[in-house]
Amino acid sequence: MAEDQSKENPIKNNVETTQEEAPEVIPKTIPETSPEPISEKTTTDELLLPRDTMLSAGIHIGTRMKTKDMEPFIYRVRPDGLFVLDVQRTDERIRVAAKFLARFEPEKIAIAASRLYAHEPVKKFSALTGAISIIGRFIPGLLSNPLYANRIDPEVIVVSDPRADAQAVREASKVGIPIVALCSTDNEFAGVDLVIPTNNKGRRALAVIFWLLARQILRERGELSIDNDPAVPIEDFEAKLSRDEEDT
Repeated sequence: MAEDQSKENPIKNNVETTQEEAPEVIPKTIPETSPEPISEKTTTDELLLPRDTMLSAGIHIGTRMKTKDMEPFIYRVRPDGLFVLDVQRTDERIRVAAKFLARFEPEKIAIAASRLYAHEPVKKFSALTGAISIIGRFIPGLLSNPLYANRIDPEVIVVSDPRADAQAVREASKVGIPIVALCSTDNEFAGVDLVIPTNNKGRRALAVIFWLLARQILRERGELSIDNDPAVPIEDFEAKLSRDEEDT
């Protein structure tokens, strides 16, 4: 399932730009494989959440930087220079990732989250799905050092940002563990096997993405019916930080 683009390039430390900006409503997107526009009703019906809900969470808001790898997932650039992601592609990739992750035993899935805003979503995701959460700093050798007492042995790993979680990506690649990554417009795909294009820095965006991914995995496993949602609402997935924590 490896992405075809730029596998040989190292992960670069691009300058980050904030994504916690007010989202805008953008026109409906058209899948690359469709030669004709899709009606608004059809597009909305196909999305995992109402389009307005996804847009209000800002999952489509990228940064003012883009990589060649992320170009296929970018819808357009705003006048203020922010690149906008295609929510249709995000929706499609959540479905694909959920089908893939549902193949694994829960305890064989690891989720790495270095970013503060990803900590709470990952904790809630792990509580719902049974995955192993790796919050904060990724200890070197956690995957690759057989002599490390706290070493874990997952069969797949999800990272909230392949640049912030670069240590996890390097070790997973070294030991041959598939990597699913949440990628914004400034990310590269080196070492990543499956990309979910999304705002991976925004508080609300991360909550929505991890909630949707958890819901889809539970549905794929048959633990949740297609018409039901998890008992834990999206609001509980959202990071709740003090001003001091945010400043830090």
